[in-house]
Amino acid sequence: MSDIDVIDAAQDKMSKTVQVLKRELGSLRAGRANPQLLERITVDYYGTQTPINQLGTISSPEARLLVISLWDSKMIPAVEKAIQKSDLGINPTNDGKLIRLIFPELTEERRKELVKVIKKKAEESKVAVRSIRRDANESLKKQCKNSEITEDDQKRLEEKAQKLTDDTIKEIDRIAGEKEKEIMEF
Repeated sequence: MSDIDVIDAAQDKMSKTVQVLKRELGSLRAGRANPQLLERITVDYYGTQTPINQLGTISSPEARLLVISLWDSKMIPAVEKAIQKSDLGINPTNDGKLIRLIFPELTEERRKELVKVIKKKAEESKVAVRSIRRDANESLKKQCKNSEITEDDQKRLEEKAQKLTDDTIKEIDRIAGEKEKEIMEF
């Protein structure tokens, strides 16, 4: 692996870490109904674990309501059971055709719990990014030791990896800050 490939690979891994964080934070309930909340929930659909969003359409006609319209109405009980078992803390209701999820107003205590979760996920992402930087630096040191690159190139590329790390951590902080603000607004 060449020296530039090491930095490109690190940059790719760091951007994937940021995408994972965005997806995880998107699945946190912020007081508004969001179809992303159901992405992680799977249902046994004829022997296969299938995400709810692949079994029907999910819409949000109001700020605190999600409506699930399943293509196979026989799956309504299974979907309801999967939602009840999930960590959403919501009881679904159905009228035989549609499943409705009504999201109650978040309490101050629950908001603070969610902020702690956001900070934890952001810190986990930062640790992952620093680990990626460490791996890149070790690879560069090995290349220098094997005389594949010069010491000057090694230092220059390590600085580039550090700048990339700093920029990614700033992005993680920005994303976490936005989600925190969204959760704490009334």
